[in-house]
Amino acid sequence: MVDHPVASSSGPARAEKAGVQRAGRTGDPGIVPAGEASFSQQLRMMWRALLGSPLRRCLILTSSGLLVLIVAMACGQVMLNRWNQPFYDAIERRDLPEFFHQLVVFAWIAGALLLINVAEGWLNRYLHIKLREGLVRDLLEQWMRPGRAAKLARSGEIGVNPDQRLHEDAWHLADLSADLGIGLAQSSVLLLSFIGVLWSISAGFSFHIHGTSVDIPGYMVWAALAYAGTASFISWLLGRPLIRLNADHYAREAELRAALVRASQNVEAISRSGSETAQRGRLVGTLEDVLAATRKIMTASIRLQWFTAGYGWVTVVAPIVIASPVYFAGDLSFGGLMMAAAAFTQVHSALRWFVDNIGSIADWRATLLRVASFRLALIRMDEK
Repeated sequence: MVDHPVASSSGPARAEKAGVQRAGRTGDPGIVPAGEASFSQQLRMMWRALLGSPLRRCLILTSSGLLVLIVAMACGQVMLNRWNQPFYDAIERRDLPEFFHQLVVFAWIAGALLLINVAEGWLNRYLHIKLREGLVRDLLEQWMRPGRAAKLARSGEIGVNPDQRLHEDAWHLADLSADLGIGLAQSSVLLLSFIGVLWSISAGFSFHIHGTSVDIPGYMVWAALAYAGTASFISWLLGRPLIRLNADHYAREAELRAALVRASQNVEAISRSGSETAQRGRLVGTLEDVLAATRKIMTASIRLQWFTAGYGWVTVVAPIVIASPVYFAGDLSFGGLMMAAAAFTQVHSALRWFVDNIGSIADWRATLLRVASFRLALIRMDEK
């Protein structure tokens, strides 16, 4: 995500500066308050950096290749899901020849999925590397433009520990962006692929209650949406505080590292003045701030884990329970029940992507805030 050329203020750089001015500012222009740039503004800023990057073509090709493999993987999983019905029906009929035939079919499907999985894994890691390279190159270029680094160092809190923003935060943001983006794409494609399977299984199903028929076309789809949607909403409520807590934790960690570096650089002066006790007190105080921030994250994470872990155990039996009315009504064979349960699991897994990744999303939002605020401050150095 590198803006070029350095010597010109046209193109992406001018657009960025215009976006900065629209964001407004309070106080010292070098200090970026946490809430000043909205989430959408932060994303637009990083997107503009990506569009101006010399790695743009590589990133687009890699992402496109990954998307093709994700779609191919989803097609293979749909084939594997359909394989469930004849396989389990053969078991129910005790049909040994058909049983062995279906094992051969499984071997072909599994072999194809294995090849796709390996290729997808390779492109996944390659995308991680290129995103890291682009983001770090962009931040280095912004930081090392004439006069910016010196002005940033005099701009208060935002200028403290630029090394962490340039290295750890940038790398962490690249990794999280790749992981979450690929995971979201996989879940979306799986959802589109398997909703049709679930709908066809329960399209004409009716509940019979005391002689009264209640038609709910595609009821397994609605059940999956309600089940995963409720879990996602509760997870969002429980995980939302982690965004702010993670951002605060990263800031406290950076302060501790900076304090340790300063103490190491001034060890002779500290020794001559006999101020070891005072220095130790300051370092311990900074350490306590880190530990306090860590404890807050631990408390919020455990609260979230109570729900996600319990929800995970319920999900072990939920697909069979939800599909069982169709089976006991005689509208499904045993193989059809297993196919329906597997399809429900796939739809549910896609829908619960948010539940599984709420902690990572909170971490990503916090890291994006730190990196985008740092980049915003660097751009503003030209206004000082």
